[in-house]
Amino acid sequence: MIYDSSPHHPLTPTDLEVPLRMRRLRELGLGEQPDPEFDDFARKLTEVTGAPYAMVNFISEDRQYFAGLHTVAKGDPSASPGRVMDRDHGYCPHVVVRRKALVLDDVCDYPRFAGNPVVDEIGIRSYLGAPLIDRTGTTLGTICVVDVEPRPWGRPGLETIKAMAAELITQIHRREDSR
Repeated sequence: MIYDSSPHHPLTPTDLEVPLRMRRLRELGLGEQPDPEFDDFARKLTEVTGAPYAMVNFISEDRQYFAGLHTVAKGDPSASPGRVMDRDHGYCPHVVVRRKALVLDDVCDYPRFAGNPVVDEIGIRSYLGAPLIDRTGTTLGTICVVDVEPRPWGRPGLETIKAMAAELITQIHRREDSR
């Protein structure tokens, strides 16, 4: 676990919902493999927000899995996130535990978030994410967009990411109901 050097708070929050989430993800058949529908949804996120990276992310006890991933970033392809990331990398674990959307126009403005490994390893400077809370009340994961430049997401970004999360949850519920 990574710690913030100032007040010694864990940078990655403790997630007490992991067992429930893992059981629910298994029921839904999610979070273990790439999903073309989620890749399409991530593509849509990049189009709607103009961000270079978008993910549909399911989080376990020790890792994050991007079942949906899209990038329009130019330059070094190795800078693009792969499908798996440690749980202590990035901001989605905070969104899952908080059960609320998170808007970071410039991650460097927030000491708690500026020290995250994705800042140095991938160059992430801004983040916009929302939780995927299903009909059982379980937070399955997140959707998010990130950029290597600061972005003024503001209230419009917050409303957009929340609406997109609701849209994806509806899609997941339809998929479950059609089984």
